[in-house]
Amino acid sequence: MKKSLVALAILAAAGVASAQSSVTLFGVVDATYQHGSGSGVGSSSVSRLGNSGYNSSRLGFRGTEDLGGGMSASFWLEAGLNNDNGSGANTSTNNQTTGATGGGGLTFNRRSTVSLASGLGELRLGRDYTPQFWNQTVFDPFGTNGVGTTRTLAGTAPTGNLGGTTSVRASNSVGYFLPGNLGGFYGQFQAYMGENNKTGAATEKDGNGSAIRLGFANGPINVALATSSTKFAPSATTGKTKSTNLGGSYDFGVAQAMALVTRDKVDTTPTSVTGKGALIGALVPMGAGQIRVAYSTYKLNTAAAPKSKQWALGYVHNLSKRTALYTTFARVTNSGGATAALNGAVTAANARSTGYDFGIKHSF
Repeated sequence: MKKSLVALAILAAAGVASAQSSVTLFGVVDATYQHGSGSGVGSSSVSRLGNSGYNSSRLGFRGTEDLGGGMSASFWLEAGLNNDNGSGANTSTNNQTTGATGGGGLTFNRRSTVSLASGLGELRLGRDYTPQFWNQTVFDPFGTNGVGTTRTLAGTAPTGNLGGTTSVRASNSVGYFLPGNLGGFYGQFQAYMGENNKTGAATEKDGNGSAIRLGFANGPINVALATSSTKFAPSATTGKTKSTNLGGSYDFGVAQAMALVTRDKVDTTPTSVTGKGALIGALVPMGAGQIRVAYSTYKLNTAAAPKSKQWALGYVHNLSKRTALYTTFARVTNSGGATAALNGAVTAANARSTGYDFGIKHSF
């Protein structure tokens, strides 16, 4: 009798919990055959099975609890997957190059947050996308995935993008999101910490930063401005990385046009380096599929002025709401000593590189 009463109490408690909250398992498995080739002296090509050519492969858990009075609490745990070899993706524990971990076990590198939301907006704590990255991915026809990823994010080799370790995500962050009832206006503010001891050394504020994004979306138009600043410590000199971008899109019905301009600046003593990028592209519906096209550039202001220019063309065919086949072809052209290459290839300075993806994506 006592055992029966205990069992009933457990079932009743579970029933109350399920009535107040919900938990969802979700994910994406995206596998792609990749090829990249370089040109010039010392160049090489590579063919391989990769992942995340259309959507980023991931495994996640999210849940929401209604607290009443228009307030809710939620959590979101999302891990990146390398489904071509079964490993987990890297993460950064402190927004610094010394804090990288992963590549083996599962790490919730994509997002790991807990939130409180109400009619006044949302307060979100943990690891999350940075405001400036949202513009990069929302206004890139390729969604910053695969061989067609915009050069404004990929940058130009060997230096790459100057946005630093927080160009996509930040750990140890506190974020605030405006409520969604502001007539199309939206916004996000984020502050994050490197969590170093206070010693007075140049590394004390390494990994600290803040960012903000403000935008307007109504009908066919969407436009947003974002800016960020992250402190870092090269050797004994404290520096700062600043990133600003402005993006927009307009849906004409027959096609959705997109554009983005970016400016990244690395301030050090006594010199600084600036990188500037631009993108223009479009999404064109075609039956059960979609054509994607983009042209993007990234250039540094150093003496040689290295610059990379990239064309990308792709097609996605939706077999269902959750499954799609896709292909993308891209070519990057370098000048000023740049060596940007695609899909793991190696190319000579001032030479070209081409790459393509064929893949399948399934979401659940």
